[in-house]
Amino acid sequence: MQRRNTRQRKLILEVVRSMNDHPTADEIYLAVHERDEHIGRGTVYRNLNVLADEGEIVLLKTPGGNRFDWRTAEHSHVICTACGSVADVFLPYNNSLDDAASDSSGYVVDSHYTFFEGLCPSCHARYNSKGAA
Repeated sequence: MQRRNTRQRKLILEVVRSMNDHPTADEIYLAVHERDEHIGRGTVYRNLNVLADEGEIVLLKTPGGNRFDWRTAEHSHVICTACGSVADVFLPYNNSLDDAASDSSGYVVDSHYTFFEGLCPSCHARYNSKGAA
């Protein structure tokens, strides 16, 4: 089904593309609301799902809640286990993992996404400075 490309959807996509920190739906709503106070939270949430369904953005199902990424090329992510920040990791996509997962599980696996976990530079520095005191 062809969906209309509304003014609101264009604004929401523009906002997502301006944010490099893998924002939550609520963070996107707040940024959109600053630019147009007439766009409601439900409109933003619905359009984020439409944009993800259409492949314009990527929905990341992270342990701390869903986030959105404007980069649609295949890549991995790293999540800070202390503050929850998310960053891109540009590693080559490994198709052999799909085949291995299929062989191991019996599922027909056609894609995957990878999350790494660790401490972001800010949290790492903060924990190191506490340990040195």
